[in-house]
Amino acid sequence: MHDFSSLQYCIKDNVPLVAATGTGKTVISAFDYRNFWKNNHNGRVDDYPKLLFVAHRKEILVQSLETFRAVLRDANFGELMVDSFIPEKFEHLFVSIQSLNSKSLTEKLTPDYYDFIIVDEFHHAAAPSYQKLLSYFTPKILLGLTATPERMDGEDILRYFNYRVAADIRLPEAIEKGLLCPFQYFGVSDTVDLSEIRWTAGGYDKKELSNVYSLNTAVAERRADSVIMNLNKYAMDLSTVRGLGFCVSVEHARFMSDFFNRNGIASEYLTGNSDDELRNGVKSRLVKGELSFIFVVDIYNEGVDIPEVNTILFLRPTESLTVFLQQLGRGLRLADGKDCLTVLDFIGQANKKYNFEDKFRALLSRTRKGVADEVKNRFPSVPKGCYISLEKKASEYVLSNISGSYSSRKGILSRMATFAEDSGEELTLSAFLRYYKLSPKIFYKYKASFSSMMCACGFIDECEEVFDGRAWYGLAVIDSRRWIGFLLDFLPKAETADFNALSVIQKKMLRMFCFTLWDKVNVEDDVNAGSIKGNILRLVRNRIIMNEVMELLEYNLSRIDFVDRPVLDDKDLPLDLYCTYSRNQILVAFDYYNVGNMREGVKYFDDCKTDIFLVTLNKSDRDYSPTTMYKDYSINENLFHWQSQSTTGDTSATGMRYINHAATGNTILLFVRERKNTAVSGFTESYTFLGKANYVSHTGNKPMSIIWRLEDPIPSKFLKKTSKLLVG
Repeated sequence: MHDFSSLQYCIKDNVPLVAATGTGKTVISAFDYRNFWKNNHNGRVDDYPKLLFVAHRKEILVQSLETFRAVLRDANFGELMVDSFIPEKFEHLFVSIQSLNSKSLTEKLTPDYYDFIIVDEFHHAAAPSYQKLLSYFTPKILLGLTATPERMDGEDILRYFNYRVAADIRLPEAIEKGLLCPFQYFGVSDTVDLSEIRWTAGGYDKKELSNVYSLNTAVAERRADSVIMNLNKYAMDLSTVRGLGFCVSVEHARFMSDFFNRNGIASEYLTGNSDDELRNGVKSRLVKGELSFIFVVDIYNEGVDIPEVNTILFLRPTESLTVFLQQLGRGLRLADGKDCLTVLDFIGQANKKYNFEDKFRALLSRTRKGVADEVKNRFPSVPKGCYISLEKKASEYVLSNISGSYSSRKGILSRMATFAEDSGEELTLSAFLRYYKLSPKIFYKYKASFSSMMCACGFIDECEEVFDGRAWYGLAVIDSRRWIGFLLDFLPKAETADFNALSVIQKKMLRMFCFTLWDKVNVEDDVNAGSIKGNILRLVRNRIIMNEVMELLEYNLSRIDFVDRPVLDDKDLPLDLYCTYSRNQILVAFDYYNVGNMREGVKYFDDCKTDIFLVTLNKSDRDYSPTTMYKDYSINENLFHWQSQSTTGDTSATGMRYINHAATGNTILLFVRERKNTAVSGFTESYTFLGKANYVSHTGNKPMSIIWRLEDPIPSKFLKKTSKLLVG
């Protein structure tokens, strides 16, 4: 059963939203629409809210209309507007983006005509063809659906939804929930060396790849023969294979189809120019078993379901992670009699700029170790029921590639050195992070500034550091809009500013910033004198580092994908809901500066009558003693189970303060992190602020097991972590 709770919550609040999910997108949207109908239109068939469902392909629209009719249990619901289909009415319309524009719907309907607009494959929405739709209509609900929210061209699609992701189900979780079938993935050693193939902006030169794979007869036939040999080796019974082979060009697809047919394996090839009649006929023959393979180029990446597909051949390197996941997804649909998907990926010596790391990371469940470690240990973090195996040479190729990737300082410098040539853009921090889809936390794990790396590449003459390199990581995790907004406004004018004119909350945010950068700074100073002002002025006068700080903060601000808000202004505390803070930042916000003295995960501040709980969900024996291995987890999006310290009884002063906090005016604040140490070696994980909590009940004594009701629900992106990591 799907869990639609997060979507329903957003519908109740009537806010724009986006759902990014690895599977079941249309089913989720249909249930979401049904709930909206029942909650707002009395659930009467004659009172369906006006719906516009937009997609870019006819196949998607036909499948989606069938899904909606099944979920609503109404065979008469909705009409198509695509190709030759002309609707009688516009009220519940499933329309292609091409028809929407060519039929000028925006000229025939008012902006608020539709209550509910759904845009499938929303990663296309940054394209010009979608701008009229998105800028004209003003529905009560805008729901975007995509399995790949990261646009290949780096365009930001989340801005259409106030950077809010309502539901996010990625591939490993979808498999473990039974929404997709498991896979067995074999990395086969490829004899073709691609290391010298010309690398153009974004990937291998397709013409050179095509020549190697299809026109160089000796090489191409030897490789195709290897494909069949390995297919016989890894696919148990060729008579039951229903496969797709992804090729680099029309010539490559035609060559593979001809070679397979000559070797007794019935095959066809399709391209982006194949008409619908041919596509439908070939698809039908594959489903019936008359064909074993369809070799394709530029089609079947998305929006087409052939659930019977049980074998995928990656016959070309796929530079785009988005395309790789789309192609893999063609074989992950559930079907009767289909136990798993068999994947053969032919891995050869790659160009050093090719990225194996992200591809394998996307296939793994939440791994704490790097991809190289996973490869060496035979992928212990695959989703349940799945299997990944790399042949010896393929494994060596992958490990060699990773050693020179952005998982190493050397790889970062190498990519920076050729960035302008590879991307066609000027080398800046934000451009570099966007182009390589690189988290600032990963970039700054090397404890060095972008500016110092620019210096190492010879792009600038010198770079004088203002603070220790470790502090960059602390800056990289700041995600409070209010805090970032204050810093972006204040820092450029700090040289002439009156620090004492700042509000209490602004002074605390400045102290938190200083403690993040300099750690040992005397934050108890008057902010207008001493070490705080001195350090700030030293920073802003170093233009190179100052510019990098500003660019990093602006980049962080642009990537926030949740709705934060102040909840503690009545206590003059600059801590915002759902934002991330280190332990030291939290303590400094409370004007507590002896941070090294806090050893436990609880602290009471008598001056503002507030208890803070710093909860680590996944505790290990190495980090925690038996008396601190508390059982902390969410029961649902509103209730949280928390265990007190082992010495706290329900009749003690502390226990009574917890129980009676509402009556005595005490506030309980909950901060949660998944584990003590980050996946990035050498750094401590920060806490997510889940807001205020209210006592519900408790059991036990020394320790007390208390159930708290949160005033604000745990977002779905955090709920996955807080509910699953039950610590026994």
